[in-house]
Amino acid sequence: MSENLTEAVTDSVQHASSGGSDWIMHHIMDGNYLDFMPFFKVYLPQFELFGLNLSITRHVFFLWFVSILLFLIFYFASKGYKKSPVPKGFNNLLEILILFVRDEIAKPTIGKGYEKFVPYLLTAFFFILVSNFLGLIPFSATITSNISITAVLAIFSFGVIQLGGIKKNGFFGYFKGLIPHGVPVPLIPIMFIVEFIGLFTKPFALAVRLFANMTAGHIVIYALISLLFVMQTYLVAPLSIGMALFIYFLEILVALLQAYIFTMLSSLFIGMAVHLDH
Repeated sequence: MSENLTEAVTDSVQHASSGGSDWIMHHIMDGNYLDFMPFFKVYLPQFELFGLNLSITRHVFFLWFVSILLFLIFYFASKGYKKSPVPKGFNNLLEILILFVRDEIAKPTIGKGYEKFVPYLLTAFFFILVSNFLGLIPFSATITSNISITAVLAIFSFGVIQLGGIKKNGFFGYFKGLIPHGVPVPLIPIMFIVEFIGLFTKPFALAVRLFANMTAGHIVIYALISLLFVMQTYLVAPLSIGMALFIYFLEILVALLQAYIFTMLSSLFIGMAVHLDH
């Protein structure tokens, strides 16, 4: 057992020193296994159905885990409110966050009728927040560093934005409102195309911003740690580990900030779609 562990450590050091970028991407990218300890892996089921790859990956596993965790959190929170209308303990923190999203994000950016969009904004906020914080725990995975997951979140925001705008202004009224007032008639087709493309660039920006920020932080942390293996000296350990810890604590702020930014921009785009200037 000790010989196998020594060989595993030696292989990891050699792999990190020979190709630091490969070692970093190995920990950032999705995989078909779970890391419970540095040298212990549990491989996940791999299968296809009608030619489609439906394999369970690390990010899929933690996607389910976050969903179940959120369900349990709010299930027990609701039971706590049934016992006492005055929040206590963890429920107090949840109420602060809920009121923050409702009063500081949805209400100012959407305005009249904001109540209908608060459930979606709360869902997006807490899903991203819990996913980001879970990714800071060793041997877990940051699912918001997967472009597929952030793209799905952006698609949901896109759907809510368009449906909210169409429901409030009507189908033709909504798309007519994309053209600013006072535009010369010859420029109307060009402006309509530009504004129509803008409908899709907004959710694209949401997806890429969340994905890039959550991925970048982890890459920096792993890059700083890999200096120990690349330079093969303990002299850089204080600087390497110290900077990695600093970035790690900064990631806690980024995790909260990215949940806020995604929710704020989604709410802002909903408000722009719902309250068109005719």
